[in-house]
Amino acid sequence: MIITKKTLPRRTFLRGAGAAVALPMLDAMVPALAQSGGANESPHRIGYFYIPMGMDPAAWVPKNTGKLESLTPSLEPLMPFLKNISVLSNLEIRDAHTTGNHASSNCAFLSCVKAKRTEGSDYFLGTTVDQIAAKVIGTETPFPSLELGTDILSQVGNCDNGYACVYQNSLAWSSPTTPLPTESDPRVLFERLFGDGGTPEQRQTELATNASLLDAVMEDMAKYQKQLGTSDKVKIDEYLETVREVERRIHMSQAQSDKTQLPELTRPTSVPEEWEQHVKLMIDLQLLALRSDLTRVVTFQLAREASTRTYPQIGVDEPHHPISHHGNDPVQLAKLAKINKYHVSLFAYMLEGMRAINEGNGSLLDNTTYLMGSGMGNPDVHDHKNLPIVVASGTNSRIHGARHIQYDEEQKPLANLHLTLLDSIGVHLDSFADNDGRVDELFHPA
Repeated sequence: MIITKKTLPRRTFLRGAGAAVALPMLDAMVPALAQSGGANESPHRIGYFYIPMGMDPAAWVPKNTGKLESLTPSLEPLMPFLKNISVLSNLEIRDAHTTGNHASSNCAFLSCVKAKRTEGSDYFLGTTVDQIAAKVIGTETPFPSLELGTDILSQVGNCDNGYACVYQNSLAWSSPTTPLPTESDPRVLFERLFGDGGTPEQRQTELATNASLLDAVMEDMAKYQKQLGTSDKVKIDEYLETVREVERRIHMSQAQSDKTQLPELTRPTSVPEEWEQHVKLMIDLQLLALRSDLTRVVTFQLAREASTRTYPQIGVDEPHHPISHHGNDPVQLAKLAKINKYHVSLFAYMLEGMRAINEGNGSLLDNTTYLMGSGMGNPDVHDHKNLPIVVASGTNSRIHGARHIQYDEEQKPLANLHLTLLDSIGVHLDSFADNDGRVDELFHPA
């Protein structure tokens, strides 16, 4: 058999007018050997999806351990992905502080170490697990990692019992003294991924002079069309339509915001007014980045700790933070469970988006692992035990799904899971933070 080289490089960019759009995985990028059932050419990715302020365990934790055939009310939106998910109970962050718990819940989630208590710029934490992954699997992509969110604290100084606001704003730290900024503006993210970016004034000018990013690259696209087969042309059409749809939604958000008289002139004009639409737009953008191989590591802070956001769309008109201090009141616990279920449904929206993207050897979901969870367990007492943790992974991962792994009351360090997920993507460390082992059960069927 003659093994041909790739017709197109894995990361092929269409360029024009200062813009660059990366193409998704195509048959034309796969060697003949892989097309006939040989090596897996799709990279594996890893992501972290943070939900704030813990959960109601009665509505979250499955009743049985081992193989899962059904899910609890808070996790019910994940039923279509049952074979892809593992629920883990009784994991804890042992080194999180007992004060400043919202700050430490956020910053310890991916570091599993104590944060230095300071209101100044002399903050100190630890390198987070996503950045350890990025230093290995992110070296071949334009962006080693992406740090995304929706709620960012604009104030500086003390935000939680003497802890600097950066601890609540940044999930990812590339070193103990280097928190990575979280991007929450979809327009800025879109231009960072596909355009020139620049100042807000430059971005406004670009909006006025470029009706569509894709119009600038279609001429470059024409030269590749002759090299593509029928199935690849369909993939390209679907991919570009997805980019157009995301771009259309950003322009719509821009137009809506321009018509609204805002009391704060500094509010980003491209953030949708409805939070759910904002979340879904940020999810769609991260999926575009993953399928284009612009990055292989993503952190997404769905909402921030101590958030006072209300959720009238699900019948919860009270702020999240006061509800989380439920005092074991059944009414408040029911509201907390509703919020948990709503947040999980947004994670399910992302999984559905990944499952719909074909990469040749499977879907984007088949080649991706996401950890959804919180750094807080029982929000009423601000503890860091029995954390709400779900791992979603596809068929091309070593991880087996449809299971509930529950440790005894002694609990196990969350660091054990972080180390195991690194193993699953080929990043091997002897230890991480306070780990005392690994979660090897994930690599065996339930």
